[in-house]
Amino acid sequence: MTTQRTQRPRRAAITGIGVIAPNGLRADAYWKSVREGLVVLDRITREGCEHLPLRIAGEVRAFDAAALIEERFLVQTDRFSHFAMAATVLALDDAGLGHGDPADPYDIGVITAAGSGGGEFGQRELQKLWGQGSRYVGPYQSIAWFYAASTGQISIRGGFKGPCGVVASDEAGGLDSIALAARGVRRGTGAVVVGSAEAPLAPYSMVCQLGYPEISTAEDPGQAYRPFTAGARGFAPAEGGAMLVVEDETRARERGAAVRAIVAGHGATFTGASRWERSREGLAHAIRGALDEAGCAPEEIDVVFADALGVPEADRAEALAIADALGKHGTRVPVTAPKTGIGRAYCGAPVLDTAAAVLAMENGQVPPTPNVFDICHDLDLVMSSARPTELHTALVLSRGLMGSNAALVVRRGGDSAR
Repeated sequence: MTTQRTQRPRRAAITGIGVIAPNGLRADAYWKSVREGLVVLDRITREGCEHLPLRIAGEVRAFDAAALIEERFLVQTDRFSHFAMAATVLALDDAGLGHGDPADPYDIGVITAAGSGGGEFGQRELQKLWGQGSRYVGPYQSIAWFYAASTGQISIRGGFKGPCGVVASDEAGGLDSIALAARGVRRGTGAVVVGSAEAPLAPYSMVCQLGYPEISTAEDPGQAYRPFTAGARGFAPAEGGAMLVVEDETRARERGAAVRAIVAGHGATFTGASRWERSREGLAHAIRGALDEAGCAPEEIDVVFADALGVPEADRAEALAIADALGKHGTRVPVTAPKTGIGRAYCGAPVLDTAAAVLAMENGQVPPTPNVFDICHDLDLVMSSARPTELHTALVLSRGLMGSNAALVVRRGGDSAR
């Protein structure tokens, strides 16, 4: 009689983190700023934006695309793809995969999430069309503005021919893309480069955002983005984001890579644009789905990285959703929203939060929520300074302005028995 060996299910591990954010251009610089609660929200300095009522945002000011990206890719792409390509190189280096020709190009895929695409590139070319005529419009206008451009360019630049895709599910798509990558790895793909970076601070893009009632038009950086407080008046946008390398845990360990975290569970729902009261039920359902997939009890969650929209009814719905899904533990678990120091980078925001969650677990510290001192909800919100504590499991939350809700459970990489 032949005895069949039971093979352990493949687990999706995060082995590389690349960050391009307003408060840091590498994961270590980003973490240092997040841990210290650094606030970089400030007046928007981008040309052509001076007359707009949107005054405060998180800009990536020290980014030199020409120093990081080859000219042939630079001229074809928008700033949002420049961020994504630069973050990809950082993530691959961090994972120890390098960025030359992969040994098996069909074993590495690419997935990105995008909310708006290349507004700066598109605006520039359309201005040429209106001002000079169609002969002056560059051929790359047809692709550079497209929300799928970053996936395509990362794949071409890296020689990655595995499963590729683009997630367009609102801001929550940042978490959905990570879940899609993890499922691909569990089904047999060796590794996936995944994440999101956004560049929404071009004039045309900013005019579009002014249609969102949730956006903050405050002129004081200290008052522009203060979720969970009585003075909440919307969110400040940001550019930038993060890319991750997600790969099979066994393969990663065999090649000597550090397993930084395990993508354990994900849940997603949809409750409709700006229907924030309904998002309570939808977000709670997403949290329960993520916990179920992770095989995780509510009491195992050591920290929650909140969506933290900064709109009173949305903040209330999120606080209640955490309580609904986690029970009594929901009022005791540390909650944080480091994005209040840099702004919300749309689809890039929850990927940055996921990176922060991994770094928080590695360093045993819950980072603070900058600019927030007087909450009006029943949450244990970490404020003022980082809180040292042992962290094994983190819950990351995200909601989009069009109604998507998502939750992601990640576990500390060293906890291999979990």
